Amino acid sequence: MKVFKRFTSFILAITLCTLIVGCGATSSTNNRGKKSSIVTGPTLTIAARDGSHTDVINAVKGTFEDENNCIVNVVSMSASDLRNSIIESSDQEEGVYDVVMIDDPLMPEYIEKDVLYNLTQLGYSDDDDFVEKSRLLGKDPYPLGATYALPFSGNVQLIFYNSAVTGDNPNLESWEDILAICEDAKSQGKKGYAIRGQAGNPIVSDFLPILWAFGGDLFDENNNVILNSPQSIEALEFYRKLYETGGNYEKDDLTAAISDGEAGIALGWPSWFITGSGPTASIAEIPGKKSATSEALATGEIGNWLLGVTKNSKTPDIALKLAEYLTSANVQREALSYGGIPTRKSIFKDPKILAQYPYFEQIYNGTNNSRVRPRTTKWSKIEEVLGEELIKCIEGEQGVPETISMAHVAIANLGEEP
Repeated sequence: MKVFKRFTSFILAITLCTLIVGCGATSSTNNRGKKSSIVTGPTLTIAARDGSHTDVINAVKGTFEDENNCIVNVVSMSASDLRNSIIESSDQEEGVYDVVMIDDPLMPEYIEKDVLYNLTQLGYSDDDDFVEKSRLLGKDPYPLGATYALPFSGNVQLIFYNSAVTGDNPNLESWEDILAICEDAKSQGKKGYAIRGQAGNPIVSDFLPILWAFGGDLFDENNNVILNSPQSIEALEFYRKLYETGGNYEKDDLTAAISDGEAGIALGWPSWFITGSGPTASIAEIPGKKSATSEALATGEIGNWLLGVTKNSKTPDIALKLAEYLTSANVQREALSYGGIPTRKSIFKDPKILAQYPYFEQIYNGTNNSRVRPRTTKWSKIEEVLGEELIKCIEGEQGVPETISMAHVAIANLGEEP
């Protein structure tokens, strides 16, 4: 069934692209509604994450099309379909996509599968205006190798809360403070903490910041699995306590629950809660401390979306030009009104922009205090096996120590696979 679903999404993407490319020279209407002249240049196809990321590209692509006499076709997909379609297209001699949007922890997998062009070899020079932690995500070997991708969207995990549930100016300095707020909400008949407890990426991303704040981790500096530890057990026990104050939601339902005041606090990503008209919830940095007296640790996951050029693009030079355009300072400024999240220091530090978007300060500080998820080609599989065990735990099928032990073994076994 999974194979059929991946095949279907790939065929759909090919069909959409063929319908546009097959038209040959054509006229196009840009995002401003103006009729362009006959287009005789190339059609560039971007594989993009659905939602606000696609909205931003569609909103700003018109100028590039006009200036380069080309058509930019955007194929919008869910995160899982996006990954599968990109990998399947990379096996073709002539790829379906010219530019691809990349969830940054997938960079090692894409490099191993030879999906991406080395942009440094294409003549690209690093741009120091990018926030450093964002800029380094596109490098291989991480963090000081050649550049393979450019930071498009400055997603970083943050705390989102509704003051109607938490009260004004809640104390979010430590995870114990958050638990106290959520338990108080529950005692008043409200839901406190909302988790995203679905298998794979959702629950793993939801749990990792707490694991890190409690001093636990998946790997040591030598890539040895170290999950089975007292710190990890304590972190998962704490995560279950948070869950008991609230509920388990899918992404869209979680966003609505916090925005509408059904629940008080959740972890999330700026692109979920920020639209062109502003945020739908209050925003704070993720605490790096277990308790008020604990050492502060880097905890928020950095989760930038990057743009790379495919190795089998027919037109890699103009594809790189498109990626540079979409990540440029001018376009990032224009994209703000469509819900875009910048990756450039010049935008985050612009007083006029901060006056209009004051929550950018939390995003910028959160990015600088963020952690990169383990750089491994098997990250998707790690999310699968760890997520399966975490689900069993929150559903009461197995205890915390057993969950941590089983997950440790499952991750270690992945390391034995070719």
